[in-house]
Amino acid sequence: MPKNRFKKILILGSGALKIGEAGEFDYSGSQAIKALKEEKVKVVLVNPNIATFQTSKDFADEVYFLPVDEYFVEKVIKKERPDGVLLSFGGQTALNCGFALAQRGVLEKYNVKVLGSPIRSIELTEDREKFAEHLRKINVPVPPSGSATNLKEAKTVAQKIGFPLMVRAAFALGGQKSGVVNNEKELLEIVGGALSISPQVLIEKYLHHFKEIEYEVVRDKSGNCVTVCNMENLDPLGIHTGDSIVVAPSQTLNNEEYHKLREASIKIVQSLKIVGECNVQFALNSKPQNGELDYFVIEVNARLSRSSALASKATGYPLAYVAAKLALGYNLLEIENKITKVTQSFFEPALDYVVVKIPRWDLVKFTGALLHIGSAMRCACAPARSRA
Repeated sequence: MPKNRFKKILILGSGALKIGEAGEFDYSGSQAIKALKEEKVKVVLVNPNIATFQTSKDFADEVYFLPVDEYFVEKVIKKERPDGVLLSFGGQTALNCGFALAQRGVLEKYNVKVLGSPIRSIELTEDREKFAEHLRKINVPVPPSGSATNLKEAKTVAQKIGFPLMVRAAFALGGQKSGVVNNEKELLEIVGGALSISPQVLIEKYLHHFKEIEYEVVRDKSGNCVTVCNMENLDPLGIHTGDSIVVAPSQTLNNEEYHKLREASIKIVQSLKIVGECNVQFALNSKPQNGELDYFVIEVNARLSRSSALASKATGYPLAYVAAKLALGYNLLEIENKITKVTQSFFEPALDYVVVKIPRWDLVKFTGALLHIGSAMRCACAPARSRA
């Protein structure tokens, strides 16, 4: 049955041409526009980047080549008066912008409904301390950690946990200003940089010999939930996924590890009441004691991520397209599988092949660039854009 009670929907797009934005999220935004146009919904897009497929002529109904920030987006909302807004298709920039608009009461003022995952879910996944507390409540393991809003608090947390540590900035793009620290001098340097772009940092135990495993999970408003793809980073934990060699499906997990992590990812997504697509990242101990499964959850993205574009192309499952339909109110059993044309979108793809993503750095163009990789992304490579 059609879910056409929304006449005009605003999409916050993929953002300016820089690492952490741009073409990395063009795929998801383009898929969302395609899904909405099928429903005869007028689409308003805010995106300053002309070098994207989603800003092509006659694709969205209205395109505003403006920065994806709360000042300009509020002006667009005031002019266009959309019924709803999609926050999860433009990466971290769009998510932060939508969250700020909700916090300031702008969305409520103009009666704009957040479609897909509720603001509360977004807040839980983006606020590092609240996220860790939530996972502990549902008995999902997280690394020993603490949050800080200044250098003094950071030193206290570090003394409690012990070095080495991973420092992450809340609400940050591409692991910006994050890093591994081995002593107090490095701690103060990294935390100082992180607090210059974010009001909060999470300091957690650095799990240096753990594998990094990801699951792409889809959930509808009725609680139907599937894991579409799992992936494994070949580089050790601490290298940003955007810079890491990634393999889908994972190649070194045994059956128990695969299903335990799958079960945990579904439990997390259900607890957060995600509507649409979600990326769950795990740290799995490659050298467990007594052969027991030893893992931690390190991050959840309540939005389409870089990994989502890779997973879509690896499996043939159009994650962003399905997520947009779910945001309109469809259930998984109501959305046709675009590959088979005879089944619905609640299936979990079974891969009899391996897909490998390898990053590329065009260092000839960037003289003086740092030649090491870490938790802050340096790769300017993005998944190929596609109409599919």
